[in-house]
Amino acid sequence: MEMKVIKVRKEIFEIENPEMKEISARLDNLGAGHSVDTINWKEYLYRPEVRFNIAYSDREILLKYYVKEKYFKAEKTEANQMVCEDSCVEFFVSPANDSLYYNFEFNAIGTCLLGTGTSRSDSSLAPVGVISKIRKMTSLGNNPVKEKKKEISWTITLAIPKEVFFRHKIKDLRGKTFRANFYKCGDKLSEPHYLTWNPVETPVPDYHQPRYFGQLKFI
Repeated sequence: MEMKVIKVRKEIFEIENPEMKEISARLDNLGAGHSVDTINWKEYLYRPEVRFNIAYSDREILLKYYVKEKYFKAEKTEANQMVCEDSCVEFFVSPANDSLYYNFEFNAIGTCLLGTGTSRSDSSLAPVGVISKIRKMTSLGNNPVKEKKKEISWTITLAIPKEVFFRHKIKDLRGKTFRANFYKCGDKLSEPHYLTWNPVETPVPDYHQPRYFGQLKFI
């Protein structure tokens, strides 16, 4: 079973809560980043261009997705709506060896669904107050968009505070190893797709598979 590994480096900022524009530029400076390009299910062969960069600061995990796709939709506007039906990027992460993971799911206008559990069957949604602590910046604003059948490029920059991992107590990220996977989907686009960073070996698309997570090593 393949397990990809990313060494996640620390970014030093002058202030505790740097502006999202600065975070976005810092992530851009990390280079081409990591591709979300694995097709695991032969029924879904469309592969949009997706990559991401990841870093961390004293208090946040910093993440930026870069997407180019030929169908686009961003209709969900309320926290914990099914953003996977839109043009959606996802970050599933397990910070400890207790089988618990968090599924962060975002559409292109920044609407977030956040769940936590040990599997799809026992996952529960996080309180909206927890989700509201996630800072984000999108290249396409935050107004809903019905499906457009033309090529669109977009980015989303995320700053996820350590306290958002509300079922754990995370103090310092340095030296920690989290298990994680990164995804791109669009369940209700004209051409649905399901891409992963680390391969997932299930018969049908299923992102709630922590046994197929790769590793993030915070250095």
